[in-house]
Amino acid sequence: MTTTPPRNPRGTRAAMSLAAVTTALLIGLPGTAQAEPGDDEVDIDELTQRAEELEESYDGELIQFTEIKGRVEQAEEDLEEVESRLDASRAGVSTIASAQYKNETGLDPALHAMFSSDPEEMFSDAATLSYLGQSQSEQISELIDTRDEAAEVAEGLRTEMADAEELIEDLEAQREDVEERIAEYEEEQVPETPGTGSIPDSAMGWGWSGATPRMAAIRDEIVMRFGAPYPVGCLRSSADDHGVGQACDFMMSSGGAIPSAENQALGTQISQYAIDNADRLGVKYIIWEQQIWQAGSWTWMSDRGDNTQNHYDHVHISSY
Repeated sequence: MTTTPPRNPRGTRAAMSLAAVTTALLIGLPGTAQAEPGDDEVDIDELTQRAEELEESYDGELIQFTEIKGRVEQAEEDLEEVESRLDASRAGVSTIASAQYKNETGLDPALHAMFSSDPEEMFSDAATLSYLGQSQSEQISELIDTRDEAAEVAEGLRTEMADAEELIEDLEAQREDVEERIAEYEEEQVPETPGTGSIPDSAMGWGWSGATPRMAAIRDEIVMRFGAPYPVGCLRSSADDHGVGQACDFMMSSGGAIPSAENQALGTQISQYAIDNADRLGVKYIIWEQQIWQAGSWTWMSDRGDNTQNHYDHVHISSY
């Protein structure tokens, strides 16, 4: 009578435990939470539509929402890329598990007892990975790292989406008040040259005479109160408020340099003065030190690459 040799129980346990480890890594360990909106959640397209409906009420682009939307879209692209790498990494580790399961003697005997331990604890210990072959160790480590990266990107996306939704809700709540203020601004008689004879020539930068009456009034009041360490620029050819004379840049340094401590403090004073008097003056938004103020709150601006683009060397003020 022919008998089948008994299988090595420790070898079987080792091979199956490795499969269990990989299963834990593939499906059991915390991974990326779903970033797609559920039935009761908004998505960026819905928020964009709501923002577009608000633009007329706020007399133009909602620059804060545009910044957050850009970060949301970048996070979505990043998540898609990292999840693609995660899928590839999972496939590689799955191959390791399959090979070890089919070949019960393929493991170093020194690993048999180790593989009988708790899978999650075993592979959370970096020392354990050193017992594996280098290629296998690197593949499993890559899976763990990529899984964590995907979770971090997904969490960042959820945070940006929450910020975007909160911003739109705040703007919608203020909509009627803003519309009433804009109507009042349109009825006011603003002096065409409020600072004539009192503004030094050294303060008059590019496009000075092209500012609208309201923006000129804001500009001149600030210059007369705080001075101007560098020329103030207003009208220029651009797609933003500068292009229609509704914005001026109050320079705190030249050549793209970080301002001195004194001028940095001055820029902060100017931005705060514009905030404190926003309703009276008709200030639409302010940009200073990579932040945007609009409708009562500050929002971080995405990094645009240098001190000027990030508004560290000047305070940008736009008017209605």
